[in-house]
Amino acid sequence: MASEKESQRRNSTIKARKSGSAGVKSATVAAVGLIAATTLLAGCGSKDAIPADDAYQGNSGESMAAPSSSESASGAGGADNGAKARDTGKYRDGTYSVDNQPDPSGKAPIDVTVKVAQGDITGVTVVGHTSNDISKKHQAAFIEAIPGVVVGKPLKGLKVDKVAGASWTTQAFNDALDNARSQASVQ
Repeated sequence: MASEKESQRRNSTIKARKSGSAGVKSATVAAVGLIAATTLLAGCGSKDAIPADDAYQGNSGESMAAPSSSESASGAGGADNGAKARDTGKYRDGTYSVDNQPDPSGKAPIDVTVKVAQGDITGVTVVGHTSNDISKKHQAAFIEAIPGVVVGKPLKGLKVDKVAGASWTTQAFNDALDNARSQASVQ
């Protein structure tokens, strides 16, 4: 009888150890998972996020700054049409400027000046405004490449794809082209 009680006690001890061990393992796995998730999510709220250079980034439809525009003195007379004018597809010769055009991040605006003659772009100047080193690199590459992409092309309907790996600067440039078309449109 003593050996039977001892056998039952041993079995109870083994069961307790097994269930205690399983509980410790489960708690350990849960703790490791929680630490991993916390580590992965730690940078998600960073206010200084740097834009990636991939096909999945894009415009959220929001921007932190509204674009301002002005027609330069060399543009064909008339008042500043700005965003109130519509694109008619027929354009006055002249130079049209869009200042402080924000990119989708709202942190790296550009100034764009487009020269138009007989409906074609005859010159383009882009000035970048960013303090972020990565954005500076992308903007500089874009600024160097964009004249070769747009000069000689018709202004009507022109939209450029990602230039020099600068997705957000390209988006800001396309938005500036829309604004310039409105400014240049013959109403």
